[in-house]
Amino acid sequence: MSSKGGTALSRRNYRLASDTDKPKVTGIVSEKLLSDYLHHVFPASSKQGPASAAYRLVDYPGFLLVFGKTLTFQDLGAHLEKLLAEDNVTEDSRDQIDGCLGPSTVVLDHSSGFEGLLFVDDDLLGVIGHSNFSSIRATTCVYKGKWVYEVLISSQGLMQIGWCTLNCRFNQEEGVGDTPDSYAYDGNRVRKWNVTTTNYGKSWAAGDIVSCLIDLDEGTITFCLNGQSLGVAFSNIKTGPGFAYFPAISLSFKESVAFNFGSRPLRYPSHFYAYTYRFYIIPPTTDLTKANRLLGYLKTVLSTSIDTQLMARDGGTWQIQGDPTILVTLAHIFNHFAPLMCKVYLVEDVLMNFLLSILEGGGSVDEHPLIQQLLDLFWLLMEDHEVSECLKQLMMSLLRAYRFSPIIPDLGFQIHYLRLTTAILRHEKSRKYLSITFDVLRSVVFFYIKTPLRVKEAGLEELIPTTWWPTRFDKEGKDERDTREETSEERLRRRAYERGCHRLKKRIEVVEELQVQILRLMLNNKDKGTGEASRYIFLNKFRKFLQENASNRGNPTVLCPPEYMVCFLHRLITAIRSYWDEGKRRSPGSISSEDAYVPPQLFYNGKVDYFDLQRLGGLLSHLKKTLKDDLAAKANIIIDPAEIQATSMDDLDEDEETGAAQRPSGAVAMGGALARPSWLSSPTLGRANRFLSTAAVSLMTPRRPLAPPEKVKIRTLAVEHRTEEDIEGSHGNDGLLLGRPFEEPDQPITEKSLLEILDGVVMMYNLSVHQQLGKMVVVSDDVHEYAIALKDTDEKIARCPSRRPDILEELQKSQKVFAEKLNHLSRRLAWINATIYSKEKMLDVYWLLQVCIRTIEHADSTGSLFAFMPEFYLNVVMNSYSALKNYFSPSNCIEELPGYEDTLAQLAAILAKHFADPRIVGTDIKDSLMQALASYVCYPQSLRAVERIPEEQRMAMMRNLLAPYEQRPWAQTNWILVRLWRGCGFGYRYTRLPHLLKTKPEDANLPSLQKPCPSLLLQRHMAELLSQDKDMAASFLNSVLNQLNWAFSEFIGMIQEIQQAAERPERNFVDTRQLKVCATCFDLSVSLLRVLEMTITLVPEIFLDWTRPSAELLLRRLAQLLNQVLNRVTAERNLFDRVVNLRLPGLESVDHYPILVAVTGILVRILVDSNKQGISRAASVLLSDPCFQLRSIQYLLGEGDAGDAGAASADRKHFSLHAYTDYISTEEEQKVEQMLTFLTEESKQAAASTPTSEDDLCPICYAHSISAIFKPCSHKSCKACINQHLMNNKDCFFCKATITGVDDYTKPASS
Repeated sequence: MSSKGGTALSRRNYRLASDTDKPKVTGIVSEKLLSDYLHHVFPASSKQGPASAAYRLVDYPGFLLVFGKTLTFQDLGAHLEKLLAEDNVTEDSRDQIDGCLGPSTVVLDHSSGFEGLLFVDDDLLGVIGHSNFSSIRATTCVYKGKWVYEVLISSQGLMQIGWCTLNCRFNQEEGVGDTPDSYAYDGNRVRKWNVTTTNYGKSWAAGDIVSCLIDLDEGTITFCLNGQSLGVAFSNIKTGPGFAYFPAISLSFKESVAFNFGSRPLRYPSHFYAYTYRFYIIPPTTDLTKANRLLGYLKTVLSTSIDTQLMARDGGTWQIQGDPTILVTLAHIFNHFAPLMCKVYLVEDVLMNFLLSILEGGGSVDEHPLIQQLLDLFWLLMEDHEVSECLKQLMMSLLRAYRFSPIIPDLGFQIHYLRLTTAILRHEKSRKYLSITFDVLRSVVFFYIKTPLRVKEAGLEELIPTTWWPTRFDKEGKDERDTREETSEERLRRRAYERGCHRLKKRIEVVEELQVQILRLMLNNKDKGTGEASRYIFLNKFRKFLQENASNRGNPTVLCPPEYMVCFLHRLITAIRSYWDEGKRRSPGSISSEDAYVPPQLFYNGKVDYFDLQRLGGLLSHLKKTLKDDLAAKANIIIDPAEIQATSMDDLDEDEETGAAQRPSGAVAMGGALARPSWLSSPTLGRANRFLSTAAVSLMTPRRPLAPPEKVKIRTLAVEHRTEEDIEGSHGNDGLLLGRPFEEPDQPITEKSLLEILDGVVMMYNLSVHQQLGKMVVVSDDVHEYAIALKDTDEKIARCPSRRPDILEELQKSQKVFAEKLNHLSRRLAWINATIYSKEKMLDVYWLLQVCIRTIEHADSTGSLFAFMPEFYLNVVMNSYSALKNYFSPSNCIEELPGYEDTLAQLAAILAKHFADPRIVGTDIKDSLMQALASYVCYPQSLRAVERIPEEQRMAMMRNLLAPYEQRPWAQTNWILVRLWRGCGFGYRYTRLPHLLKTKPEDANLPSLQKPCPSLLLQRHMAELLSQDKDMAASFLNSVLNQLNWAFSEFIGMIQEIQQAAERPERNFVDTRQLKVCATCFDLSVSLLRVLEMTITLVPEIFLDWTRPSAELLLRRLAQLLNQVLNRVTAERNLFDRVVNLRLPGLESVDHYPILVAVTGILVRILVDSNKQGISRAASVLLSDPCFQLRSIQYLLGEGDAGDAGAASADRKHFSLHAYTDYISTEEEQKVEQMLTFLTEESKQAAASTPTSEDDLCPICYAHSISAIFKPCSHKSCKACINQHLMNNKDCFFCKATITGVDDYTKPASS
């Protein structure tokens, strides 16, 4: 039969063939042959006697003829009903079964039997927890006999499943198993609960099935996991009058399950039949027998050699070719078969198993046309509502079967179900129907390959018999991957492990290929013969799927699980690229998928809905108003004022509508339905949920759509209203690419629908894929930690003295535990590497990174229209690079990616240009760009990429970095400058602080723990800018000094509070947040000092050339701050010393070395390395500061007072730069000694000089001589005070007159 669809021929209009029709048709026209054919298809039951006594058998080509009573189509209906009536058996109704009370249809009690907040599916079998610990029970209880029900575990978190009585009262803290008459199994913590708790069973995982058995005759409760009994959990439970038990569950937030009380076939029934456990819902035995018999008739008909074809002809009519006898026979069969196929139990137990049996022989799906023929017959001979219900139930059954199928080494179950899904979706009409009505995107689970938590049951021990893990580590705990140092045994183990991983990967690739085939079918855009092509149906559903996940970020229960998203994204990328390259072959002028990007038109022409996601320039309504002229000039797009007004009013009403949506509505407490997430968290059928709450029921009100615009060149379309023409365009219509800017090349890219899907893939990565990639790295980290622990244990065993067998025994136990854990984790890691971190997956993420880079470059070229780009493109650029660098290694090397160096340079150019781009207004995205650039310059390879960008861009980047700190977040900017200097500063060549070397870093891959890699090129650019632009240099350094003053003052204030808390006699705990902020202020102070050191080294004239307007002021401010830091840190037994000696967790970085070395570096630069005039000026300013103490300088070399040193030695070793020979060179030590000698002599000369009269001192600071006179009021002060005052205020200190000028003042000689 043809697989083409069309309008179904209803049974109501199908006229059966009669004797008067025979001359008009082809096929079997002989009454005798027809009777023999019908007897062959519908043989009499053995209950009517042996066939040989009444019939004569004759061979006939294609089937066996049976001669006896003549059978025609007029008699066939009665004959068939008679045959089917033989299968009727007396079934016990629920009312006749003793031991059960409640409705015959057993569901979850959504009216009164729950506690907390819950989502319940519309079939009342699936449930999702929406509060701390929610509970719900079923509607029916049992009090006698043996009973069983199944629970399909959708998530592996905290849940307690079992039984409870009506008297059990639950709350947000106590659930099933926490009260006297309730009993539960908890596979998350592997325990059983009945008020008290003990170990029981095995851990469960998502996809497992828990069977709950209760024997009220013996008083026992048992649980099974995936058909394997876990043993009797509870015995001697209370039974008798007044005790009846309900199925019940308690589950925490976001956890989800689905119950099966017998409305569907139980997955593991054999054990229960053997022990006479009964189901809550009696299996439809009669219908099962009828359905199987009818299916047997159907197979017999289809196995005949008569060819029958259905040919679609002009619209909705049909032309029947071949033998109509078969079609009439099939019509009789379907008259009874079709109603049965509307029942979920029969679809799953009969139809799905029959279709699976067709594919059991192996081979490609194309080699089994019988499934296509059956689907043709379904659409031809069944009512529309029957075939639609049948297909929905069939797909849901396949989804459940795939999701909850156990993992075996060859993944046979998963492959089996995916092959059948592929076969069904190959049928055009069925595919389109399922895409439109069933919403195939709710079955994202079809594209997921779950990770086994129990390695042994998954068969990985047989697939990967030899395990391996790294055994060589450097002093910082990183893996040493030099295979040349391996022993022969290690090499053999590693290679055997790699072969096992390769075998596993090949088997997983078979599943992935089937998943890609499913997506390719859904993305087919050539099947337009029976309506809209599949791709456009998929595209609209896909956009709504993204909207659900983008609009509900704060409500995890309605989001697609991120582990599903990861697999879905990779399959979608593979399918998109295959269609993209097929289009390239058909149209050589278009670009290939290797050069793919999303054109900027999609961001502003209104053809693609971004669901109120933030744009780089702010809200879309704001951009439409402020950039409407640019749109008209650059893209020939006119925004209708009515649409702008409607959008603005909609934004104003949004808060009010949201508030109304969240207000409780008691009147609709039981009638309200909450939109069901399309990914189908619970594996039960339904497009809506009941949201159960003991407090209230919330309703989700969708945002009001925009008013339809009028008289505009573009119009904003709702997703469901778009047509193929709106997407692909037509004559004179560019579709999605409407509004091409002049900067965009006029070149065909690909099919426009693929561009929107690609845009959705980028959004998917931003929504949850990146977070999941980071989450799964924990398995690799666990392997690393256990490998280090095992190696340490081995070394301890080798050193263990023979006289201590007790210690040796404990160490050997630990060794065994670590080895077993590593065997388990290494096999699990092999699975994760194959499904998530393989080379192919890495190339997918790399391709996505390149797509985003090209998209940003094209959008950037449009000038002001760049503001329309959604923020998530920049986020994906930064996050995907981070994932490639940190998540996929070391199994795959990022440097081996094709074109990696060029991509690094492109990314560097984006970060350098846009971290201070005025077109970007979002605070979060600006901070993210700044942090990404800060991380980028920490690694040699990426820093060299920054140095390779054009000089103009480098200079612009440095100019932005040197902007005054008060105007923006400055901490990351300062860190970037520090990183460019690190490795050049005084004693600044360390990776980790000296006092932290003996401790293991939490993460050795952190940017702050990378080896120094200074950039001399960018330092030169900084020097040029500060030298040439005096105003910028002054404002920059003033801001640095202001922030240093603030950061160090905050640090001192916090350590005072910490010291006071530590000295109190009562037990006190210092707030960890306070400790963290304190350490941050210290780190900021050190980094600001390093920036000052870099500046004074590169451009000393900023401080020492007093012809520059602000040089003297800057030098005096610098001296003041340096003296303040030295005095606070170097005073013996001072506050700083006491807090450092406490060694509080969180203050590990607070120590003398980093801050004193930074200060020393600045002093050496101005007092030793400068020219003679500069040294003289610096010394005079430093010594004239009232806070200067020579003892602070002597402290640096351990030359403080002997008495103080002796007192200090009692509790800590005295600080001295001489002790850090690994960090400070001999030359640097000599310079410090030279500086100390110079300052000692200068201070002696200053002390011997004639003191200044008090009348000649500045009346403001009393520290310096009067050196300036104000105009016009003639009041006087020192230059430092007036210059600093004039930075913020133009009024005189004394008379408040406006100062118009300041002249130098010299005391007259006569006075």
